[in-house]
Amino acid sequence: MSDYKKNSITLIGAVGLGTGVMISAGIFALLGQVAALAGNWFPLIFIAGAIVTAFSAYSYIKLSNEYPSAGGIGMFLMKEYGKGTITASAALLMGFSMVINQSLVARTFGTYTLQLFDFGSTDFLVPALGVGLLAFAFLVNILGNKFIQTFTSIMSLLKILGLTILAIVGLWLVGFSFTPATGGSDIAAPGAVSYIASVALTVLAFKGFTTITNSGSEIVQPTKNVGRAIMIAILISLVVYVLLAWSVSSSLPLSRIIEAQDYALAEAARPVLGNYGVIFTVAIAIIATVSGIIASVFAVSRMLAMLTNMKLIPHKHFGMPGSIQKHTLVYTIVGAMALTVLFDLSRIASMGAILYLVMDMIIHWGVLKRLKGKVKANSAIVLTAFTLDGIVLAAFLWIKITNDLLVVGVSALFILATFAGERWFLRNGVGGQMEHSD
Repeated sequence: MSDYKKNSITLIGAVGLGTGVMISAGIFALLGQVAALAGNWFPLIFIAGAIVTAFSAYSYIKLSNEYPSAGGIGMFLMKEYGKGTITASAALLMGFSMVINQSLVARTFGTYTLQLFDFGSTDFLVPALGVGLLAFAFLVNILGNKFIQTFTSIMSLLKILGLTILAIVGLWLVGFSFTPATGGSDIAAPGAVSYIASVALTVLAFKGFTTITNSGSEIVQPTKNVGRAIMIAILISLVVYVLLAWSVSSSLPLSRIIEAQDYALAEAARPVLGNYGVIFTVAIAIIATVSGIIASVFAVSRMLAMLTNMKLIPHKHFGMPGSIQKHTLVYTIVGAMALTVLFDLSRIASMGAILYLVMDMIIHWGVLKRLKGKVKANSAIVLTAFTLDGIVLAAFLWIKITNDLLVVGVSALFILATFAGERWFLRNGVGGQMEHSD
């Protein structure tokens, strides 16, 4: 596949891709939602999320060292389960979770951009701006790897510096008081299940590290640099998340953070820095969301192209010229646009977390049962990652069942439809001769 170029992404470029996806959705879209579940001490939940993610990353690093691939997770699943239903379905769940993440970031872009203007109603403008950003991401992605990694690396550096400055200035103005946000009389203290469930959203904030594995064979010295890039990206994101979360916690009461959860960071800048602080925050949000969308689209379109070439998922050209990867790029953008229009931030995030955690557990189980000797993985670490995912997912589902059953129902139906559809395709479609093992 000519679209994949070995040694076209440097270590710095890989870190830029990872942080580009992580920081865009992680802090802007999810901070308020984490606060709603975890209460006063929500900044600490990002540390818990980083720990869960670090255990998960172990499996991906081991797999990347043995099987560096531009298809990343799709190739890992194929090595674990063969060319069958589990591989195709789990890879699609990952792809869908990334497309969901793109719509999350797109709506975040619209939400924060509109903080600069005084519109009575933004119901139409938020998705409209998000769709516009996705169209821009499509144009950037057809320019090639070199431009993408340069663009995302520069944008990632700018947003990391900007967010760090914003957090430090905010903490400085409140005397570096690392204190929990004050609550409100109408806010009940969260229970243990709610605390654990909130970790699911922070895991979603860190899952952008998989963008790096999806570009494995394109990274310079992948057996050395994929693992380095993943851990560096997670560490950078953790520092930025915790600093910003504490800054927001010190600036606003918990009730206000929850009320303004879709734009909590901009709201926190208002009392300590005034309108200039809001403008600066929105500018950083725009940079972060733009780079996040571009990096995510870059990764998922390549993974879907590899699955198509492996005849694991159906593909239609619809008269479009160019390579399969260009076609999957179009499908990715169109899917993200549809979700951006149809769902709000909270439900998008919830669906993304559920799909990702299910896929993540399938990856760990495959390593544990089929590849631990081949990839030289430590069984205890992989089992811990699998167990932590299961606990977090169970808690999150329980909270959502009690608060938003529709999200759980749609997610469950979507997962079942994915597996059933792939089963039918591999048995009866053009992929029918490819199903060897599950």
